[in-house]
Amino acid sequence: MVEDINQVLRKRILELKEKRKAIILAHNYQLGEVQDIADFVGDSLELSQKAAGTDASVIVFCGVHFMAETASILCPDKTVLLPDLNAGCPMANMITAPQLIKRKQELPGVTVVCYVNSSAEVKAESDICCTSANAIRIVERIEASEILFVPDQYLGSYVSSRTGKKMHYWAGYCPTHARILPEDIKRVKFEHPDAVVMVHPECRPEVIALADQILSTGGMVRFVRETQEKKIIVGTEVGFIYRLRKERPDKVFIPASEQAICPRMKLITLEKILWSLEEMQPEIKVPEHIRVRAWQAVNRMLQLSKSQEKG
Repeated sequence: MVEDINQVLRKRILELKEKRKAIILAHNYQLGEVQDIADFVGDSLELSQKAAGTDASVIVFCGVHFMAETASILCPDKTVLLPDLNAGCPMANMITAPQLIKRKQELPGVTVVCYVNSSAEVKAESDICCTSANAIRIVERIEASEILFVPDQYLGSYVSSRTGKKMHYWAGYCPTHARILPEDIKRVKFEHPDAVVMVHPECRPEVIALADQILSTGGMVRFVRETQEKKIIVGTEVGFIYRLRKERPDKVFIPASEQAICPRMKLITLEKILWSLEEMQPEIKVPEHIRVRAWQAVNRMLQLSKSQEKG
């Protein structure tokens, strides 16, 4: 019966998607049914770049609020829908623009490197953005005597350890990745001694120290596609394993912790996607005066990444 309902929902969504000239984007941590209906599945910035490169008029962003904002920053001419306004990011909410402005005043001349997992207002107060995939390269390339890394202290600490650059950190973190403890890694590794351990750099430093691979979700997908390893312990949000199993059904994926669940990433459902396309709500639109400044921080990252690729 549930499958019959889902089939009806999928059929109606696809009809409306064509009518609205829409594209459906799903983050790697979304429910399996949402990943299956999406045109693209990936990390937040990758999805926004996909959206910017299409001729779609409407973007249905199945992720969390800051991701839909990033799509609005990069695609101001498109309508961006977030099927559930309650789908927020606790880490992004751990810093506000006024708080960042105050901290910059305490550190005159500091260069602010902002993780894309942040609000548009915080991006607008930053010098350059980064992703978990390119954070090390971005920090290595920028010329700055002092760096303030916001909002993820764990990603910032990892980047500092790899670049040798001294940084100030904001005391933010991802509650989902923080639930993965070193004891979890040790236990699962003991149960599966033949498995390789890959973890996200948002994890605690003690967890990162026990990993064989420290990778963004995009990096994890590439690693899984290319590696000869048959058994992999996955240290990130457990919903990501759904995609990995689709990518490589011949491999065994073991969650580092069953507690690593982001409840806000699970709020979007097929019913909510359908309602969003029917009502063309809720729309996420970044005000232009904020969007332009936030775009500058994102664009500096994109331009620096391009120059690195050419170099």
